[in-house]
Amino acid sequence: MFRRRRTIDGSPDGTGGFPAAWRSIVEQRVRMFAWLDADEQQRLEAIALDLIADKDWEAAHGFELTDEIIVTIAAQAALLVLELPADAYRNVSTILVQPSAVRLERAHRTSQGLMSDDRMLVDGQAFFGGPVMIAWEAARFEARHPGRGTNVVLHEFAHKLDMLDGTLDGTPPLADQAQRERWIEVCTHVYRAVEIGEGGEALRSYAGIDAAEFFAVATEVFFDRPHLLRDEHPDLYECLHDFYGQDPATRTDR
Repeated sequence: MFRRRRTIDGSPDGTGGFPAAWRSIVEQRVRMFAWLDADEQQRLEAIALDLIADKDWEAAHGFELTDEIIVTIAAQAALLVLELPADAYRNVSTILVQPSAVRLERAHRTSQGLMSDDRMLVDGQAFFGGPVMIAWEAARFEARHPGRGTNVVLHEFAHKLDMLDGTLDGTPPLADQAQRERWIEVCTHVYRAVEIGEGGEALRSYAGIDAAEFFAVATEVFFDRPHLLRDEHPDLYECLHDFYGQDPATRTDR
């Protein structure tokens, strides 16, 4: 196991700012960065810098962490919480990076709703009280090629937001009871549609495994294919807009 060593403020030169070399990585590797305005880009860099400085970054199986790997993953995770409280990732302590997908050895639920002991390859996992695991191969590709509706970094870090209230149930901490009731009503309706194969093009069948996976998949699509989600499920798009405080469809128009 390899652990990334950092300076106290996270930057490689100790100056505390977001290094120009890191900004170049984000500009070249994270296509969504170009969709942000100048203020949003500056705030994303600040959040990413905190993630790089404050979290333990580890690589498994002899894999070597580089600035490209850490900065690319941190920038995508930062996008998710651009308008959320500063401590939104308080239950993320370690980010474990694998070179590629790993085999899931334990029993799991399939997209058909059945339990299976068959081994399956996964690009990421988020653990209660534990690390977020990300497969670099998938994270690198999805950062460079948005618009497919999948993003492992957004998916796994959405699970961590879901866990903030102590449960993994597809309902992250919301502003008030009215927002919570609206969230449950809309998400339950769309989730039931996905379960019976009527979720449209936006939400793949994996969103029908359970409520937690529904939220994580919906989050991926909200940021990665926002126009499609808004067109097919406007109420769900509105709920995610209210929670994240972002409007990716308008952003991509810009």
